[in-house]
Amino acid sequence: MSHSTVPRSRAEADDRAGRTPVASDGTTGTRKKGSTGKLSLRLRFRRDRVLILMTLPAVLLLLVFNYLPILGNIVAFQDYDPYVSDNGIVSMLHSAWVGVENFQQIFADSAFWNAVQNTLVLFFLQLVLFFPIPIALALLINSVVRPRVRAIAQAVLYLPHFFSWVLVISVFQQIFGGAGLLSQLLRQHGYDGINIMSDPSTFKFLVTAESVWKDAGWGIIVFLAALASVSPDLYEAAAMDGAGRWRRMWHVTLPALRPVIALLLVLRVGDALTVGFEQILLQRDAVGPGASDVLDTFVWWNGVRNQDFGYAAAAGLVKGVVSIGLVLAANKVAHLMGEQGVYKK
Repeated sequence: MSHSTVPRSRAEADDRAGRTPVASDGTTGTRKKGSTGKLSLRLRFRRDRVLILMTLPAVLLLLVFNYLPILGNIVAFQDYDPYVSDNGIVSMLHSAWVGVENFQQIFADSAFWNAVQNTLVLFFLQLVLFFPIPIALALLINSVVRPRVRAIAQAVLYLPHFFSWVLVISVFQQIFGGAGLLSQLLRQHGYDGINIMSDPSTFKFLVTAESVWKDAGWGIIVFLAALASVSPDLYEAAAMDGAGRWRRMWHVTLPALRPVIALLLVLRVGDALTVGFEQILLQRDAVGPGASDVLDTFVWWNGVRNQDFGYAAAAGLVKGVVSIGLVLAANKVAHLMGEQGVYKK
């Protein structure tokens, strides 16, 4: 008998045999299944204790670096002064309470609404132009017959994902800047040079193009992994029924990708108000704050540069609440479409 079929404990053997587990004292109440047929909490913990211990360090990291800092959002309701004490908690306790005054100032600030507008425009551009490209490239690479050619193409497209934003922007500057290759080529043929890197009217398309070049390879990896789980029997059955390449892609490949597409779309919608802090901050001075400011740079500029921490925290809190609402709404849409989304119903 193989190890996979040998019960690892008496409780598991009893569970497989359909018997009620018996405790050491002869009673059956301590390890009984519930009225719904589910294992008790004690049995589930004993069964999954190894997995729980494995995930415990990750849970602690999330608590320390993601959830405990949420308590700092209290400064959004204060005139926070970090110089009251060297201890940030003491500074929060001794800062003046202003209630919703910071939120009132935010909603009356035209710069805040300009940042919201730029954020939403960038999100829709990246959703329309950036999101479908990894899917199309994954389908194209998956159609390549030779494994060597497929591996080379995948590596070349994935390589920019490891570049920093400083390097990505430098590459685009050398190509599309005022002294870049494109401007030099135009001047050699008698035309005026262009400087796309400092043009506010094309800045949002430039940012989207940079994101596509840098991160499309990561999306390709995700979709190729989903395609690898599709059974070849489905393609063979479709081919025997007379389906060509395009019909096989429409009726076999895309339905296999639909759960992954739905999940990534929900996550993307939840991240709609975060469109790239470092990428935009590095190019902010070239095009001006009117064309480049998004919510993240707005929070950074007011909180770090202007030292108005309560005002910036209020803007960040508004962004967080709206993002949670977008995740829940997008997940509800995924459920209506018959997909699992981020969590099950």
